[in-house]
Order: sequence, then structure tokens, then C-alpha cells
Amino acid sequence: QGQLVESGGGLAQPGGSLRLSCSVSGFTLDDYAIGWFRQAPGKGREAVSCISSSDGTRSSDTSYADSVKGRFTISTDSVKKTVYLQMTSLKPEDTAVYYCHADRSAWPFWRERAQYEYWGQGTQVTVSS
Repeated sequence: QGQLVESGGGLAQPGGSLRLSCSVSGFTLDDYAIGWFRQAPGKGREAVSCISSSDGTRSSDTSYADSVKGRFTISTDSVKKTVYLQMTSLKPEDTAVYYCHADRSAWPFWRERAQYEYWGQGTQVTVSS
């Protein structure tokens, strides 16, 4: 059974940075697309970023929501079995609980996919002065 555990959330000032981690176990990371989503109080789930699976012969593809493009970077470390979301130039509107999801078939329609095979419990990000 696969598991995802998010970490790295916390309080940051506007303009600051945080790096979220999504540690995976129970499945082969390279076989899965990993998506980051967020949910702010009183709002629906928002797709943030996704990295596609890799078949070992090519690098993964990445995708970002317009609201975070140029500020957030998604990456993977297959050895550490971890997916990272580096967040820079943080804004108060980035405040939310961030979740990582994993699915073999999510790419490229990761934003629209309603159900993922695995998901984590989330990590809180608060951007405030």
C-alpha cells in the first residue's frame, strides 16, 4: 500500500521561501505522476503543480498553475523517494494546506483528475507578515 507524507510547511513572510517535501513509500516513484494541490479555508481544491512519471529514458515533464508559474518549482529525487515543491516569492494568497497526490495515469490531465491512487495528509503553509 502506497503512502505519501508531506512536510516542510510553516509560516513564511511575503516574499519568502519554503520547500515542501512529499516522501513516498510502497510504490516506485518513477512510475507515478505526482501532483501538488492546495486548499485554502473556504475554497475548493486548487491544482498547483505536477511532475510526470519517467520511464528512465527521458526526464519528467512538469506543469504549473498560472498563479505559481515562475515562483514554484517541482522536482524529484528518486534515490530519496521524495518530491519537492520549492516555493519562492510567496504571497499571502499562497496560504493553504498543501497536499501531494500520486497516480500512474494522471499525466497530462492531472488538473482534472478527480481521484488519485494515493494522497497525503497535507502540510499547512501560512504566508503572513
